[in-house]
Amino acid sequence: MPAAFGDFNSDKLTDMFVIQKDSKAVEVFLGSSQEPLLRPSNYSCEFKSLHLTSVVPGDFDGDGNMDILITSLNRSDTSATLVHVLWGGMNHINCSKEDEPIMKMKGQPLVLDYNQDMIADLFGMNVDGSRSFWVFNTNRTHPLAIPMNTEKGMAKLRYPHSHAFLDLNGDFASDLFVTTEKNFEIWHGNDEGKLEFNTTVEFPSGAKFDQVGQSLFMDVELKGKMDHVLPVCIRSKCTIYVHSGGNWHDLKIDFQDKDKNTWSFVTPNGQKYTDTITVRGGDFNLDGYPDLLATLKSSDDNPKSFLLENVPCSGCAFSRKFSVQWNAFPPYNRSVLGTFFDFYQNGVLDVIIVHQPSSGANKNHYEMAAFKNDLDYDANFVKVTVLAGECQVGSSDGGCVERGGGWGEHGPKSRYGANLPGPSVSYHTTTQEGDLQGSVAAQLSQSAHFALQLPYCIFGLGRTPNFVDALTVGVSWPEAEGRKRTWTQIIPNSQVVVVPWPRGQPSKWRARLFVTPSRLVLLTAAALVGTCALIAALIGILYWKERREDRKEKLQEAHRFHFDAM
Repeated sequence: MPAAFGDFNSDKLTDMFVIQKDSKAVEVFLGSSQEPLLRPSNYSCEFKSLHLTSVVPGDFDGDGNMDILITSLNRSDTSATLVHVLWGGMNHINCSKEDEPIMKMKGQPLVLDYNQDMIADLFGMNVDGSRSFWVFNTNRTHPLAIPMNTEKGMAKLRYPHSHAFLDLNGDFASDLFVTTEKNFEIWHGNDEGKLEFNTTVEFPSGAKFDQVGQSLFMDVELKGKMDHVLPVCIRSKCTIYVHSGGNWHDLKIDFQDKDKNTWSFVTPNGQKYTDTITVRGGDFNLDGYPDLLATLKSSDDNPKSFLLENVPCSGCAFSRKFSVQWNAFPPYNRSVLGTFFDFYQNGVLDVIIVHQPSSGANKNHYEMAAFKNDLDYDANFVKVTVLAGECQVGSSDGGCVERGGGWGEHGPKSRYGANLPGPSVSYHTTTQEGDLQGSVAAQLSQSAHFALQLPYCIFGLGRTPNFVDALTVGVSWPEAEGRKRTWTQIIPNSQVVVVPWPRGQPSKWRARLFVTPSRLVLLTAAALVGTCALIAALIGILYWKERREDRKEKLQEAHRFHFDAM
């Protein structure tokens, strides 16, 4: 069962963290550039008395190595969620003791960077039902619990929740989005890097908290601003709302297939992957507009995962809508999850589908299938990864010394830290038609209830071969220290790895660029090589003919000399 994604062994390939053995064990499947693309490893831990509920990779001690945070329920006492951290090393993982959790809470946590130290922290509900932050440190001891400064009358946190940590107002400081039983709350990150309450957003008209699905944030209209996407089912009617410009817009999704069967979101049933109404975002066709994956069911109660393509909506109050592509994937029956994953590390999002073999099988038995995304046209992209830049060893110039060393499949290993939660990434460029195009995304903004967000941001550029004019990355540091940097003239089909360090000196932040040649580039190179070979052949033929003519002339001159002599 896939639970999370991350680069555990720092080889620049995305690994998968899976829950297995009847939710008693967690294992890291390592990514590979050769088939099989995901491989079992020795990085695993098993717990006899625990029932694992979620996995969150991150750096929880600031040593530059990825750790694995797991939440679980004791099989004999499910009143509280137990949190363990499996501390990661260069080539190992430390399995913690079952009876020594590092903390307890209710529900599942949101991972964020509360105190801007590049060490992952948590937000959620403590065992008393109050809101709390848990701040981790470098010595692997119990995190410091800090109560949230709430205002009187604030609602109770919703469970299951879809809290998020991302920039919502365009200042490149990560904000906190909180889901409650009555509404949504927005806490802005201020100029000092602290969170302060800003406003509430009410549910769409007529919707109650138990009819509202998991919130998702993405730039639906390709306008460089973050939109709030919300799946909702009110009685038997399901739709998707988008909160943009201060208003809710009902996209009125057509859930009727060509056979006149009406589908809907799967009603939360307490099972893994379907305990919430969840949609997952990603630009499947690299046209710049993010699409969705959703699990739907028809009248026969047989769930399947479908692609919801982001398409124009002429004459609508909102300029885009989502259209269900009924035949985009093979028809896996009883599929409970569809999520995006870049198997070939080429910027093209493939799809992982989790399904149950048959209706008579064990309800806890799941199988994984993969769908390779073969685009039928040459599209461009930019893939951005933001790493935590904090390090414990400094160089003489104040920079970071790369940890680890050694070589991975994609070059030298760098131990700058694990993927950072919540940084903002944006770009703008000029299309072939001369129009401006730009978008924004957040890296790892959500972590609970199998959010399954990828540890990078992929921007589709469509068929635009132009350089990306500007790429901006921002992190949640005080404004006075400098929280963002812009790089210009980025080559299309690039994978950019950004290390936002040293703190307070954005001009020294590092960005490594890896170029993935597209089919157009390869065809151009092949045509160029072919043309050069043809020209070389013509030159050789002409040179040979010229030499032959010269030889004939010399023979004729020699014969003429002997005749004149006679």
